[in-house]
Amino acid sequence: MDFDFSDEQQQLRDAVHKWVEKGYSFERRRSIEAAGGYSREAWTELAELGLCGLYIPEEDGGLGMGPVEGMVVMEELGRGIVLEPLAQSLIAGAVLSGYASAALGSAWLPRIASGEALVVLAQQERKARYRLEVCETTAAQAAAGWTVSGTKNMVPAGDVADAFLVPALAGGKLGLFLVERRALGVSTRSHGTQDGARAADVVMQQAPAHLISNEGLNALEHAADIGTAAACAEGIGVMDATLAVTLDYMNTRKQFGVAIASFQALRHRAADMKMQLELARSMSYYASLKLNAPADERRRAIARAKFQLGQSMRYVGQQAVQLHGGIGVTDEYIVSHYFRKLTQLEMAWGDSLHQLAQVSARMQDSAGVFT
Repeated sequence: MDFDFSDEQQQLRDAVHKWVEKGYSFERRRSIEAAGGYSREAWTELAELGLCGLYIPEEDGGLGMGPVEGMVVMEELGRGIVLEPLAQSLIAGAVLSGYASAALGSAWLPRIASGEALVVLAQQERKARYRLEVCETTAAQAAAGWTVSGTKNMVPAGDVADAFLVPALAGGKLGLFLVERRALGVSTRSHGTQDGARAADVVMQQAPAHLISNEGLNALEHAADIGTAAACAEGIGVMDATLAVTLDYMNTRKQFGVAIASFQALRHRAADMKMQLELARSMSYYASLKLNAPADERRRAIARAKFQLGQSMRYVGQQAVQLHGGIGVTDEYIVSHYFRKLTQLEMAWGDSLHQLAQVSARMQDSAGVFT
């Protein structure tokens, strides 16, 4: 099997890498975090690279690319610990092009692809934790279409987004709806997140909505799997950068007159970090390659990948801080920001314990060594 990236995929990686290196420095990131965790200017730059339309068909103004290209992009954004929620545009593009009506898609997809509109998934509720099927938000038919009432928490960039993808119960069945932020009955309460980005609680009181799909759980699971695969790829980028900075520090930091990289015990710990990174990388590839598989197969693959990524991100982050010592937790040094991001990604879309339970629940009857 050929695991090499195509020339087009490599060119895409190089373009994003150059933007992160030259246009999204650590200093710029810190200024964006201090200003609230989101920059419309940086978002426009991502859109100019075509990244907002990565999963959107060409006829709707996008690039019409697939999961491997999405993985490549998210890895590079992870290296720069970019705060702007590009993964949400990947989700919105895939969901609206795959499940929405032609009219609704044509109204929003070109705007998403151009960066004019930021559409984010608003699925989290306080009682749900990581369970997608748990939902108290309701939808009701109205004269002009639908209305949605309920509260969604931890919505990425929720107070600056243009619209939300909202799961809601309609007649006891989960549907997926699009609600505009400026619609009557919508209010937001913004707050910061662990990694320095921006999120909000979104309250909807009979807010006008557009129906995306009556089969809301299927669409929501697909959206969550896209988001999880993107988080896995982003984690690879963060771990790559974390390991590189740690090795550089070990080669320059001296103790007893020699670089600490010469100490065998520390070299073993760095080697274990590299092993965890490569284990995670292979599972991230696996997750992305399974995004277009049938739903059951896709969901099993995503749970397995996220479990391994969770284990690896926790290990790499903790070891990086330990190998740096006190400087590793100071806000002025980039490793503390890598560690915060890895901690947040481990929790996003289901922590390791949740994913282990998903792997267990989805094991087939034939699983095991005695089949």
